[in-house]
Amino acid sequence: MTETPTPRPEASGNMSGPILVGVMPGQHAIVVERAAQVAASAGVPLVCAYADVTVYPVDGTAGGPAAPIDPDGVAGAQGIPESLKATIAHQLDGLDVEWSIVPLAGEPARALAREAGDIGASMIVVGTREHKLTAALKELTAGSVARHLFHRQDLPVLVVPVNPRVPDDDDDD
Repeated sequence: MTETPTPRPEASGNMSGPILVGVMPGQHAIVVERAAQVAASAGVPLVCAYADVTVYPVDGTAGGPAAPIDPDGVAGAQGIPESLKATIAHQLDGLDVEWSIVPLAGEPARALAREAGDIGASMIVVGTREHKLTAALKELTAGSVARHLFHRQDLPVLVVPVNPRVPDDDDDD
């Protein structure tokens, strides 16, 4: 006799855990707005997560104690920039969604994956990079957060295009 595995809520179409969205200073508003739309339509909370790459998780947890990578760096520098908190509060003002913001430590894709598991997230939302030379160089050297997530995650990953490039020779006219 074989056992039938219990379907996960995400697999059955029912979202019960929060929507986790990766946030960063200067990010296009569309990423948080789309994540908020998904959370509101599913009736689940939105968790905004800021990964600080200048610190690493001491105990392996995303939101646990962290230490600076540079031991001579500023002690206690981990935290969420006030400007980012204000921006997100402004973006979500008036929307019918419960939300929070959490600091994470370390490489963003790994930190988001750990946090998603810790909070029982239904989905992870991230944005694409800008089409600029610096973004292209970062992707070449480190890869994209979205790519790391959707190759190593068993949760759905929603990648929101922040500046889509449409070819000039579009045949859809």
